[in-house]
Amino acid sequence: MTRMKFGQSQPFARVEDAALLTGGGRFVGDAAAAVGAAAAFVVRAPHAHARFAIRDLDRVREMPGVRLVLTAEDIRDLGGMPLGAVIPVVGEAHLWQPHRPILADGIVRHVGDAVAFLVADTLDQARDAAEAMTIDWEPMAAVADMAAALADDAPLVWEARGSNLAFTSEHGDEAAVAAAFARAARVVRLTLVNNRLVTNYLEPRGVLAEVEETGRVRLTLGSQGSHRLRDAIADKILHWPRADLRVITPDVGGGFGTKMFPFVEYPLAALAARRLGRPLAWLSDRNEHFQADSHGRDNVTTADLALDADGRFLGLKVDTLANMGAYLNYYGPFVPVGGARMLPGVYDIRAFHVRIRGVYTHTVPVDAYRGAGRPEAAYVIERLVDAAAREIGLAPEDLRRRNFIPPSAMPYQTASGRLYDSGEFDGHMTRALDVADQGGFAARAEAAAATGKLRGFGFATYIEACGGGLPEPAFLRLEKDGRIRLKIGSQASGQGHQTAYAHLAAAHLRVPLDQIDVLQGDTDDLAEGHGTGGSRSIPVGGAAVAGAARRLADKLRALAADALEADQGDIELVDGTAEIAGTDRRLTFADLAALPAATEDRIAAQDAFAPTEATYPNGTHACEVEIDPETGTVTLLRYVVVDDFGAVVTPALLEGQVQGGIVQGIGQALHERTVYDEAGQLLTASFMDYALPRAADIPPLHFETRNVPCTTNPLGVKGAGEAGAIGSCPAVMNAVVDALWRGCGIAHLDMPATPAAVRSAIAARALSES
Repeated sequence: MTRMKFGQSQPFARVEDAALLTGGGRFVGDAAAAVGAAAAFVVRAPHAHARFAIRDLDRVREMPGVRLVLTAEDIRDLGGMPLGAVIPVVGEAHLWQPHRPILADGIVRHVGDAVAFLVADTLDQARDAAEAMTIDWEPMAAVADMAAALADDAPLVWEARGSNLAFTSEHGDEAAVAAAFARAARVVRLTLVNNRLVTNYLEPRGVLAEVEETGRVRLTLGSQGSHRLRDAIADKILHWPRADLRVITPDVGGGFGTKMFPFVEYPLAALAARRLGRPLAWLSDRNEHFQADSHGRDNVTTADLALDADGRFLGLKVDTLANMGAYLNYYGPFVPVGGARMLPGVYDIRAFHVRIRGVYTHTVPVDAYRGAGRPEAAYVIERLVDAAAREIGLAPEDLRRRNFIPPSAMPYQTASGRLYDSGEFDGHMTRALDVADQGGFAARAEAAAATGKLRGFGFATYIEACGGGLPEPAFLRLEKDGRIRLKIGSQASGQGHQTAYAHLAAAHLRVPLDQIDVLQGDTDDLAEGHGTGGSRSIPVGGAAVAGAARRLADKLRALAADALEADQGDIELVDGTAEIAGTDRRLTFADLAALPAATEDRIAAQDAFAPTEATYPNGTHACEVEIDPETGTVTLLRYVVVDDFGAVVTPALLEGQVQGGIVQGIGQALHERTVYDEAGQLLTASFMDYALPRAADIPPLHFETRNVPCTTNPLGVKGAGEAGAIGSCPAVMNAVVDALWRGCGIAHLDMPATPAAVRSAIAARALSES
């Protein structure tokens, strides 16, 4: 009975939901309203590239309600925006890093670049002041397209750089690839666009800045890790001692990678609060989100696959252009470079080389977005394998089976340097194709053709690397009221950490989930924390929680044994009590906490798990689509995913994460695209022009697991937060291309497969045949 109640993989409901569903959540906007904060507003550039000068600021500062106006001139002592990851480059000694000012200083480099920061009593007054500012603009030539940016006569984003090439990075063995291609019977080439995306989390960014009685500044903001932001803002930008800055993250309405980074509004709010001595808040609107928050993806990749006469893969050569935007954002350069190491996918490819060239353009900077480089890699290899199968006349599943890394080869060192610990790739592919009824597809396609529709069936077998990085410490303590307090430095943004961590702790402490208080997001609660990103919360943070809970359980059994005069081995923890097994002699946890012997070292425990290797979740996504050739509309009819996550902690949370990722992948494949014109103007700056998937666009999602425990993680788990977004894009697009190939002979289409794009491809094909 105890095992069923507290054991791993039991179907717990989320403990967070009651508060969130009844209006009890507390987000940044709620915190700002509670203290009557003044309103901050950011003046942003209307031009993609321009020189500018601001005049008559004294007049603006005297307007009704205006409390502060900051421009670049007022913050000369601040540092620039920091870079969080440095990458290896070729052709120069180190990565060239442009200075990115907190506020643009005489020149702007993308629409939305921050020019001034205003604080007024009300938002309307702040906006009035912004509109009253006199700014003399001198527009200059701009470039938004990567190919155009690399042309000899292209306008330069950074004149000091001398070109728009931000960096060149390479990985792999170029000589081995050349040798593999020399002996190949066939080479298949594919050029793919991975479209630029806007994150569009539910809650736009915001920050509340307050001055505490000690003079310390407190920032309340939505993030994926308070410590990371405090350290970057205090150390690199404000040049303050960390003790002078406290960062708190309350409830967060989505992050998807973008809320990991510092943004200019955070240090500006901190500085303004210290100067004014009163609370103030900046709350982004949706249009600002499109213009000012980092974007995702935006790669153009050419990939070549060498095969022998039997269809076995000999070598892989990849060349990627990665749009960096106008600045190098926090992890921006690392995303395409780190993600490229996953390009070999689930296949035994012994010769591999990739070149990544970062490109500056007059656009919003690009950074991590759900998956951060791994979705891009999976998209390349899975689209390429399907193209190869089509060219050599093999079924895509047969070509994959010939080239899968077999379970007997595990652990397997890839040619890109990744060490896969486990995986049975043919197993989950076969299961997914069976559940999706691939065998009955031909009949369904024939029936669709009779009605003038095109049917397609596609799938993708993916693998990714996640759940690694720095250790995440976890602290547990028995409180006087018998509750368990759990503190950890990761950060929830909707994933259900309170439930998952409580679940892991309860498995050892045997207490109801609602008796465990999970605390995250306050830099005062913990000395350090490394936040949430790269699907690391459960593989890393969860392992630490489980370790700390195991230690605390041992301590509580020892404490109870002393109090009950029993052997520790006879003590069981049951429903928040410690009892001598088989008797009615027991103490509640509150009783234990009240004992004179309950010193701090006996009622508290901590642990930290330091991963030695990433985890490698993998799986197969399969889907079926129908296309109306008259309108170009793509309809998803069925969707199946069979994943290997090693082990399952909380099934409902796992399925929710996978479903959310799938929907984001469907959005990229069929709907979402960020568009700039030739002058760098953002044409898709609102939901009037930027399409997100709706409920009606999503078919029933069948999800199941076929798990092989991870050998490098103490829980056996493999990170799951990004997996849905990694397998979905190639699966959907392989299905779309399959339909177009069967019906029209069209072998390639880039994302997003909008009705206009599909209809244009069909029309172009018909014209070429006429």
